[in-house]
Amino acid sequence: MKTQEDIHFDRIAKAITFLQGNFKTQPTLDEVAAYVHLSPFHFQKMFTEWAGVSPKKFLQYLTVEHAKKMLKNNQFTLSETAFETGLSGTGRLHDLFVNIEGMTPGDYKNGGTFLNINYSFEESPFGLLLIASTAKGICHVAFADNPESSLQDMKHTFPNAVYTEASDSFQKGIMTFFRKDWTAPHQLKLHLKGTDFQLKVWETLLKVPMGQLVTYGDIARAINRPKASRAVGTAIGNNPVAFLIPCHRVIQATGVIGEYHWGSARKKAIIGWEASQADILISES
Repeated sequence: MKTQEDIHFDRIAKAITFLQGNFKTQPTLDEVAAYVHLSPFHFQKMFTEWAGVSPKKFLQYLTVEHAKKMLKNNQFTLSETAFETGLSGTGRLHDLFVNIEGMTPGDYKNGGTFLNINYSFEESPFGLLLIASTAKGICHVAFADNPESSLQDMKHTFPNAVYTEASDSFQKGIMTFFRKDWTAPHQLKLHLKGTDFQLKVWETLLKVPMGQLVTYGDIARAINRPKASRAVGTAIGNNPVAFLIPCHRVIQATGVIGEYHWGSARKKAIIGWEASQADILISES
């Protein structure tokens, strides 16, 4: 059963899809509100509370031209950007320190035998999340539009693990990001199942700051595999930790936002939301 927050996000995602599909005609507030079956007053209030900006301003963050601007503005390499924007501990936007500890080949091969995995469902601004962790850190985060199906998908990844529905400190740490707490460093650990190539791609994604975008080619060059854009795309598509490993910040070189494992509307919502939060932080500094 969907919560009120899920229903709100469904309406916001529907509005975002409508806005991007019709931005050339510049739909009015009344038109968008009618499309999601709300009064203009309530729609404006709900959307602004969620995004921090008006629907009209939010649309700006989702146009191709704005996406191109976000790509162009990132003049540094990924490693330089990481140092300048928070992974050094000096920035404000996304002080995210994540230690990736790949599972051993034995863990990978035996499907999680001897692993104890805690999991819980948590509400986020972008819908229900399934979050799972081992004693070493977060091992899985997914948007759970269908909770039972999402749980079965996770168990398919680690078929031999022992599962307990319980929330722990690793899981609770994730939710601070959705409370817009970008000012203090958070120590999180990821315990991931992946190949060396995948782990390198996922680690590189962590260096893309909130409010900025990169292309598949940018990631390929950052890991010194400039001709491996397609393989990079596959690794990004297999990202096991939604939102924290920000695969949503990778778009096509043309500025088109493209597809997303958890739905293109959700990807647009996250990109626009992060861009609005980054602008708010800059205006307040």
